[in-house]
Amino acid sequence: MSLWSQRWNSVFVKFSAAFILVGLVPLFALSFFSVQTFKGHVESYTKDNLRQMVLYASYNLNSAFNNYNEISMLMYTGRYEGMLESFANNQTRNVNELEQINSVPIDAFLKMIAYSDSYIRSAYFVRSSDGKLYSQAKENMILLQEELPLEQWLAGMAEQPNQLKIYPTHANTYYFNSDEQVITIGRNLIDTSGILMPEHKVVGTLFFDVEAAVADQFLQELRLGERDELFVRDGEGQIYFSNLELEEANKRLTGKPQPNRLVLQEPIPFIRGDLTVELATDELYEQLETTSSAVYLAILICSLVLIVMGTWFSRRLAAPIRSLIRQMAKVESGNLEIQVEVKGKDEMGRLAHGFNRMIDRLQTFINEAYVAEIKQKQTELNALKSQIRPHYLYNTLEVIRMNAVHSDADEVADMILSLSNQLKYVIDYGEDWVTIQEELAHLKDYFYIIEVRFEQRFMFQLDIAPEVDLNWGILKLSLQPIVENAIQHGLRPKGKGTVRVSMERQQEALCVTVYDDGVGMEAEEVQRLHETLADPGPPAGHVGMKNVHERIRSVCGEGYGLSVSSRAHTGTSVIMLFSLREGEQR
Repeated sequence: MSLWSQRWNSVFVKFSAAFILVGLVPLFALSFFSVQTFKGHVESYTKDNLRQMVLYASYNLNSAFNNYNEISMLMYTGRYEGMLESFANNQTRNVNELEQINSVPIDAFLKMIAYSDSYIRSAYFVRSSDGKLYSQAKENMILLQEELPLEQWLAGMAEQPNQLKIYPTHANTYYFNSDEQVITIGRNLIDTSGILMPEHKVVGTLFFDVEAAVADQFLQELRLGERDELFVRDGEGQIYFSNLELEEANKRLTGKPQPNRLVLQEPIPFIRGDLTVELATDELYEQLETTSSAVYLAILICSLVLIVMGTWFSRRLAAPIRSLIRQMAKVESGNLEIQVEVKGKDEMGRLAHGFNRMIDRLQTFINEAYVAEIKQKQTELNALKSQIRPHYLYNTLEVIRMNAVHSDADEVADMILSLSNQLKYVIDYGEDWVTIQEELAHLKDYFYIIEVRFEQRFMFQLDIAPEVDLNWGILKLSLQPIVENAIQHGLRPKGKGTVRVSMERQQEALCVTVYDDGVGMEAEEVQRLHETLADPGPPAGHVGMKNVHERIRSVCGEGYGLSVSSRAHTGTSVIMLFSLREGEQR
């Protein structure tokens, strides 16, 4: 047989191969599945997170446009920092003759507009009657009026004179030595006094420049990369804001879609447009690919470690067992003087130690085999004797009973029969559970002796509900101690009385109540009795009730046991709750 065949027939080689195979296959499968699942979750989470940020940014941009719309409406409402509107004169007279808007000088109104928002750089008002320009700026900048594109702005306002007009991002080169990017907001001041005419009566036009950086505060959380693109445009495709140059942004939107891009788009209702963000997916998931590569590298390292450990474990486990097999072959030939060297305290060392002890005990067993057999015979003899003693007692009681019958002492004979039945019931070492019928038979035998002893002064009544089956199980010797306690402590001090036992079913429990109409107990004594039953320690009194209570709780559970209620000079009742055990008939 070749060396490879010998090694393959070794259980350790097979075990190691199986160990490595069973380890590698789940490792590769689980790792691949985990990485793919992880990538899917991360990509899904990233998309959802970005979508939420784009939605949040579009909402804030829409709110910003609404805010600037409300600022432009100050020409009509006249409400700003406590000022109240005043329409005592119509807007045409206010602007053309008094050079004011809502009882506020035009220059003061423009300054109010300029300082109403931190991103508003400057404000202008063009009077329609003569084209006069009023302007205010936050900083001391020189306005180059001839560079101001008023004609272009006014032409745009003429299309929809009663609507707000937003002019896309542009440079405010109409200020000396300035190239700041701004968005211009425009609204016409229409005279609303008098009779409404088909054509709007435009008194003047308000313009104000807003820094394009107003959008940065909403878009900076998107953390765009160098290849990512962002566009804010209206319904006609006109770009209001972009992270690209305006010319390049228009070229990108009209060109072909680029591959490997994640496009997110959310509407901006105020401008009837949208916020569009295009993200380069290779940059977006670059860190994820790095993480995947690190995971695959870790899997490869774990696989190599698993193979090395499997090989080492096979050799480490096989060597001492092969040595033990050689020693066992010697023992099979009858040599019991073999001892295996114990080299460690691990499982192999304990196996060698166990082998040595087995050899020692095998020798001892051979020497003591006859002694053990003799002891076994003695045990069997003692068991026979233990069976003979109760039988001898029953036979002796039966002889006494028959002698009493022969002497016409029927009452004594019946008492001896009841005592014999009780002894047989008590000495019978069977299960703890008996049928209700058997327990009641024992209780009747006990009470018969009580009735004869006390000359019929104590009566016994039994009340069993129709739903109670006498074949149900009840704890053996559980009723007699309670009835005995009722006679000793309840009826004997009174001299006579009745003990009544009732049984009924309460859901999944058997409820047994033992009543007596004896002397009863005071409330303090009842409280002490309850404390005794609840105390886990050994009882100082009421041993019988305590033992029955503990037996029921140990067999049935915490929700079962005894409860006592009593009233002085009236009587006592003990409620016993057992778990319901049907079909106990033997």
